[in-house]
Amino acid sequence: MGMPRGVWRIRNLRGSQIPSEPCKPEACKSAGPPLTSHPRLIPIRASKLRPVAATDLVSRYRQRSLWLDQLPGSLEPRASLPGDVDCDVAIVGGGFTGLWTAYYLKREQPDLRVTLIEREIAGFGPSGRNGGWASSGLAGSAAVYRRNGGDDGVRRGLAETQRTVDEIGRVASEENIDCGFLKSGALFVATTEPQYQRLMESLEDYRANGAGEDEVRLLDPEELEAMVHIPDVRGATFSEHCARIDPARLARGLAEACERRGVTIYERTAAERLTPGAVHCAAGTVRADIVLRATESYTTQLPGQKLKYLPLYSLMIATEPLSDAVWEELGWRDGLLIGDRHHLFFYAQRTTDGRIAIGGRGAPYDLRDPISERYEQNADVRERLVRTIQRHFPAAASAEITHHWGGPLGVPRDWSMSVVYDPARKVGWAGGYTGHGVGPSNISGRTLTDLVLGRKTELVSLPWVGHRSRKWEPEPFRFLASRAIVGILGSADHREDETDRAALRTKLVAPFMPPH
Repeated sequence: MGMPRGVWRIRNLRGSQIPSEPCKPEACKSAGPPLTSHPRLIPIRASKLRPVAATDLVSRYRQRSLWLDQLPGSLEPRASLPGDVDCDVAIVGGGFTGLWTAYYLKREQPDLRVTLIEREIAGFGPSGRNGGWASSGLAGSAAVYRRNGGDDGVRRGLAETQRTVDEIGRVASEENIDCGFLKSGALFVATTEPQYQRLMESLEDYRANGAGEDEVRLLDPEELEAMVHIPDVRGATFSEHCARIDPARLARGLAEACERRGVTIYERTAAERLTPGAVHCAAGTVRADIVLRATESYTTQLPGQKLKYLPLYSLMIATEPLSDAVWEELGWRDGLLIGDRHHLFFYAQRTTDGRIAIGGRGAPYDLRDPISERYEQNADVRERLVRTIQRHFPAAASAEITHHWGGPLGVPRDWSMSVVYDPARKVGWAGGYTGHGVGPSNISGRTLTDLVLGRKTELVSLPWVGHRSRKWEPEPFRFLASRAIVGILGSADHREDETDRAALRTKLVAPFMPPH
């Protein structure tokens, strides 16, 4: 493969200036939900890695989510950083953003020396715990992106999210990553009049942003019934640009694909700080011409970055595998993703082994420790998700709940993602996906690759490139916003379910929600 223009300047750039700041990889310090099949977890402080027996670590990793629990093979960490090393590009964080960036950099320029460091193991954080939706749609506010790129930028951005679903499937197939990728689309249902109004508003927004009838459409009752049997649905929309995945298998498979292409991955390696051209760790220094940060929600743990995002938790439960008779009664098409239009919406998938895995928002942080293991389980959210199964999927109402887990979201002040690269200082980062990061992280990886290699592509002109959200208000105002978002939206959902009328109280949190 010929070397593209702009690539030669990557080498020998030690003198470039990267602002000094401590940094940690995209990994979580929390202990996680206790599963009945596993021993007690051993929490590990984010600031320091203590020696822990390999068996205890593997047990801890498997308890992070259903997906990690079911991974075949070993989860023993890769080797840690052995000492000082040199490379061309250092990436901090072993989630989807870091892995996709490493993958595309090596694919596009195989001779690049790419090193990725991860505090725990690849896929340990939200990339290995999410709902498994590889979906289209803007991860952010069209109003924000329109200010950056106009109507054309918004339309091009939406089209790129649609192409990205197929790109994820292509890479999974090409790299033999068995992640259950199945593109069967996503269904959004409304069961009250207020939900139906929001459903129609969302459809209008899609139309305004360039989505045609063949991309997102309103279903008639017969079409809905052919996809799934859900009682008391007022209306539903369907998008074909969505695929079911097992996120942990995708993340772990992607890490292996990176290694096959020559990426060096160090796990159980905590980045302590960044200085110009280097990532400093306890065991040594990774000296690099270019440093990319892929820490997403955990960026808030870095000095000076506390208010970059609002940490919100999304939580999930999973049923036991359901019988063929139950699935037949549910009429749930394999691979179909299902969500609703509550303010605190649910998102669900039919897993490859025949479970319902379903999640939703609703666990706020507290002032003492915004990201903590304490928030990865929540009895109220768990009960709400159980009630959702009972109401929407009654044939599975008596199924045992075998797993309950969660992870933190990175929510920018304007709820809109960013991909940033400073060619003068040779530093970049991406994130702020607001819980919709499976597709956008792939876009970010390809975009950072083009930015690093100096390519003038369509990707680098999309409206989230170079976008910088302002910081959240200082505490306790950010904390109060977090509590208000969860509390008021939850009470509004209850009110609407009881009365079938829109709850006006949602206007109280409008200043903290995505701009319109």
